[in-house]
Amino acid sequence: MTLFSISSRLAKRITAMHNNGVLLKIRILTGLLISAASLYAPLLNAAPIYKIIDEQTGRITFTDNAQKYEQQAGKQISQMGITTETTGPTNSSASNAVASNTQTAPAPLATQTPKAVQVNYQLTMTEPSEERAYRRPAQNIVVNVQLRPALQTGDTVSIYLDDNQVAQGLNASIATIDVLPGAHSVKAVVRNEKGLAIKEVERTVYVIQNTATLQNNKKIGQQLLAYQQLPWHQKVLLKLRQDSINNQQEQKQ
Repeated sequence: MTLFSISSRLAKRITAMHNNGVLLKIRILTGLLISAASLYAPLLNAAPIYKIIDEQTGRITFTDNAQKYEQQAGKQISQMGITTETTGPTNSSASNAVASNTQTAPAPLATQTPKAVQVNYQLTMTEPSEERAYRRPAQNIVVNVQLRPALQTGDTVSIYLDDNQVAQGLNASIATIDVLPGAHSVKAVVRNEKGLAIKEVERTVYVIQNTATLQNNKKIGQQLLAYQQLPWHQKVLLKLRQDSINNQQEQKQ
């Protein structure tokens, strides 16, 4: 192999390497230009906004295409200081990063509402403290209840006579005028916010008819009826006689 042939081959290799380096530089530069164009594409697509005023009607119109109004008479056209932006291509790497962040984000923990603790009430009926009889209609059935601890929010206390609610709270006074003679149940019940009975206390009471009072009232009624049936002169005589008796009693005193 001659020195000339060796030099010729070496020159060809150097030329090939030089061409490959230039081609690589061109490819890198082309990629950078494409990336820059994709990033600035939204800015290139931005369009100005125009304000159109009709001089006759005063109507105002906003548009990004003012060319169709330029040939119309009586239109005042002015450019606004804002532009419309067109969404450009999304960077794939950024999208993947957002997607991965969304997928790996921990789910929020579900909040749990604490359960209400059921209070163990102590319910005592202090009045009546035992079985008791009440005269009808002179006496009322008085009910007093003690509760410990204090009533919690949502809970209620009610007082019942024969399963009929007569009061709400710790005290009640039940008239016996409408209660039939016999045995009756007086009960206090604690209910929770759901209306369920959680504590109760009960007493048996007896309502009896006041015979002496009824007989006295009956006698007075008969006397009044007899007086009303008398003629007027007998009523006058009875009135004078009663006045005389009252005067004698006052003199004795």
